Amino acid sequence: MMMQCAASLAAFFVWVLVAPLAAQDVTLTSPDGSVEVNGTLLGFDGDFYRVETIYGELTVDGTGVNCAGPACPDLQNYVAELSISGSATIGEVLMPALIEGFALRNGYVAKREIIDPTHFIYNLRNKKDEALVGKFIFRVTNTDEGFADLLADEADIVMSLREIRLTENRRANEAGLGDLRGPNRSRVLALDAMVPITAPGNPVDAISPATLARVFAGRVTNWKDLGGPDAPISVHLRDPKSGLSQAVQDRLMGPAALVLDSNIIRHATNKALTQAVTEDPFAIGISSYSETGNADVLVLTGTCGFSLRAGRVTIKTEDYPLTAPMFLYIPARRLPQLAREFLTFTRSPSAQIVIRRAGFVDQAPEELSINQQGDRFANAISLIGTEIVLADLKRLVTVLSPMKRLSTSFRFRAGSSALDAQSLSNVQQLARAIETGVYDERSVTFVGFSDGQGPADGNKRIALRRANTVLAAVKKAAETVDLDTLNISVEAFGEALPMACDDSAWGRQVNRRVEVWVR
Repeated sequence: MMMQCAASLAAFFVWVLVAPLAAQDVTLTSPDGSVEVNGTLLGFDGDFYRVETIYGELTVDGTGVNCAGPACPDLQNYVAELSISGSATIGEVLMPALIEGFALRNGYVAKREIIDPTHFIYNLRNKKDEALVGKFIFRVTNTDEGFADLLADEADIVMSLREIRLTENRRANEAGLGDLRGPNRSRVLALDAMVPITAPGNPVDAISPATLARVFAGRVTNWKDLGGPDAPISVHLRDPKSGLSQAVQDRLMGPAALVLDSNIIRHATNKALTQAVTEDPFAIGISSYSETGNADVLVLTGTCGFSLRAGRVTIKTEDYPLTAPMFLYIPARRLPQLAREFLTFTRSPSAQIVIRRAGFVDQAPEELSINQQGDRFANAISLIGTEIVLADLKRLVTVLSPMKRLSTSFRFRAGSSALDAQSLSNVQQLARAIETGVYDERSVTFVGFSDGQGPADGNKRIALRRANTVLAAVKKAAETVDLDTLNISVEAFGEALPMACDDSAWGRQVNRRVEVWVR
């Protein structure tokens, strides 16, 4: 009989995500009473029930059943709930600012309720009648804990300062959460960067990524080796479970085949880190760009003479090699409508203003003329190899000078033709802009560049393939518009416009890119 009931309800079942409620037994019954399902209510999103039964986890359309049991929601006064867990850097400042901006824009009043040092709730009420419409439930710790909560079904969204690990993604797939490395499963909420900092007055003002990695690996231990005084280097970093510390290992130490030294002085917060470095004349640390305090920020250099300074534009374009995207990971399950509206808001122009005011780098595309990129071009011309001739540079300037570069760039995973996580988010962002007509009546060109490894002609072909790869991804994402009707093209200049030295993995990664130019 129970198997017949399950078969009768099959039409109601879809795999979705709902806000977690207190797990209690419920009975879902069809209107005529002929079909009945018993189980533990895992959640309700305003439309669908998610129930753990003897047949596994099932999701049932709420319009086709009646619910009985103490955990059944009040359908007349439904309150949407969203549980968010992970990085304290994102959760303590950025997300609250976005929730308050979302509430203000949509006629809600947002009030923060502190539960304990790591838990708080934002209650959203209608401004007119003060009816409670939603709860955003936060647990702010670190990225590791965020993914653990997601896998334990204790969070709907993860706040992360690094990309999801392969092992975490495999476990998420096994748990029915989908491929979190795939399209639409992550989004870049805002941008930050990892920046080396010292105390004010330290004579060292620049360092190469390779040397910085050696410092944090314990291979360089005296300031005199960096051009400073004869004094031991005191090395500072966030705690090992923080997303910032893990991103340093992934993005800085990994390419150098080094690991972080066990003697590094660790700090629980960004504020504690920057304060400790500021107070110690012989200290060096890696901090978040958004929280450098009064510390001096070092410029990244290379052996070929290039220099890259962390700034809003260089971070937004990923020209700065230690850019740190701030991710939201969203499993392949349904969220309450209020949550979906909030996520849509996070990509709006209003949200980008909120992000800037919160001290982070937003993702609103900016248009940069060649006149605004004089240093970039001068730097690049001084670095080009012998295979690039004057005719190549003339063609580059002829093609690009009437156009402006968008701050939206695309880069690829190391050793792969697949776009990196930030670029996947950029694909969605650019596709939405095209769908809304932002670039109607304008020409858009995807321009491919490469590193200088190998023959120049081969690099130009590789760069062209990458430009076509990005264009294909944007076409696929822009579902509501035929891009073939727009003035969109591809170009490639290979290694003709390097951004960094090719003698390091960081430099080659910066140079391998697809830019977007508009006219």
